[in-house]
Amino acid sequence: MKWFDKLSEKSTRGLAQKISRRNWLTALGVVLVGGSSLPLLPVARAASSGQPKATDVAESGDPLSCDYWRYCAIDGFLCGCCGGSVNVCPPGTQMSPITWIGTCRNPVDGNNYVISYNDCCGKTACGHCMCNRNEGDRPMYRPEKSNDINWCLGTESSLYHCSTAVLIGLALE
Repeated sequence: MKWFDKLSEKSTRGLAQKISRRNWLTALGVVLVGGSSLPLLPVARAASSGQPKATDVAESGDPLSCDYWRYCAIDGFLCGCCGGSVNVCPPGTQMSPITWIGTCRNPVDGNNYVISYNDCCGKTACGHCMCNRNEGDRPMYRPEKSNDINWCLGTESSLYHCSTAVLIGLALE
């Protein structure tokens, strides 16, 4: 045990010669304040909050029509008309990880839901079922709220094909 005492004494003395008390207290303060702010970071808690899941939402209407409730902020060709569906890209395309979002009211239950509009990329434009609904569209200085840019930047190909409308969850009031 004597070797452990000598090692700890030597390392403590070496640390004391290199770091001042103020620096040590500053580092301790950063760790304490930083650690206490971790619970404040945004965390997806929708799964544990009793909110309805996307599969539990009652829906009505034609998903191939621009009047479908999920398309309140869409701008592009509907993937349902291009070989995919409301929330699935057609074969041979890749869903962009970069999206724009909107909040749409479901007429069946009267709730507002957050919808993620994902572009499907990798083929030339589909050309069928063009929809341009700009409810809640923002100017380009808020790109995450805009539907007027090509969102295929995070995929292998930047060719735009069509757009999906993925239901994320219930919007909080």
